Amino acid sequence: MIIDVSFKQTGFKKESSLMTKYAITAATGNLGQAAVKELNKLVGADNVVVIARNEEKAAKLFPNNEVRRGDYEDVESMNAALKGIDRVLFISSQPGGKIGRAEEHQNVINAMKNNSVKFVAYTSFPDAQNSTTPLAEDHRITENAIKAAGIEHSFLRDNWYLENEIGFLQSGSANQPVLYWANNHAGWALEREYAEAAAKIVANDNPQEVYELAGKARTYDDLGHALQKATGNDFEIKQVSEDDYIAALEKTGLDHDTAALFASFQSPIDTGALDENSDDLEKALGHELTPIEDAIKEILAR
Repeated sequence: MIIDVSFKQTGFKKESSLMTKYAITAATGNLGQAAVKELNKLVGADNVVVIARNEEKAAKLFPNNEVRRGDYEDVESMNAALKGIDRVLFISSQPGGKIGRAEEHQNVINAMKNNSVKFVAYTSFPDAQNSTTPLAEDHRITENAIKAAGIEHSFLRDNWYLENEIGFLQSGSANQPVLYWANNHAGWALEREYAEAAAKIVANDNPQEVYELAGKARTYDDLGHALQKATGNDFEIKQVSEDDYIAALEKTGLDHDTAALFASFQSPIDTGALDENSDDLEKALGHELTPIEDAIKEILAR
């Protein structure tokens, strides 16, 4: 078992560059990078402002875009970064910062309101308003804060990125047993597909308020069999208890707390929080998703 410890909606309209300025926050992350490239194609790089904490990194990644520093923990930096911006792709932060994620997000919302931003597309969590998983809480708070601010919006409720399963995929690629403990479904799709959808939605002149973005609902057993076909390997696909899964991770060299943390990433799947049947992702993309076996091959080839 291998574990990697590094952690058809169509109708968008290319609007006049004289009227619309776009921005993507947290743009140097994987999702942000892919979204910037897609939005550049849709509306032109001259109309897309890249916002990131690390301006130097962003400038190297996006030499054709205007780069502005914006730190979610610093509302004044966000006020400056969003000056003159009409439409924003607001990529949610990672938990564990100096201040709580809900507070970080409120700083961004305040800055958008201060700058009279017309529209925001926010990357949220599946069924954020009703989900009982702890992962949904900050997203629910943020959705409500965006509504309270009176900003026109779309909530992009992303399901699970297939890249989240890199350890599972690498195990099968190495013809080793693939283990899992969660006994439910997830809507896996490539991160770049979620990014492409996000860019198309923020450029859409008539978007939905809520998008439940997900691939086809699959179990880990389904994913394992797709992995067998993608690799040509005949490894064992085995469901174990959460405790046994943690023990297996420990055998790879992880300490108990780290192993338990990684095991916890399957909790939203086990509880059914990611068990969706929605075609919003394909509609937003305007085309079918990458077939799961091809998506697996794409990740393993990186």
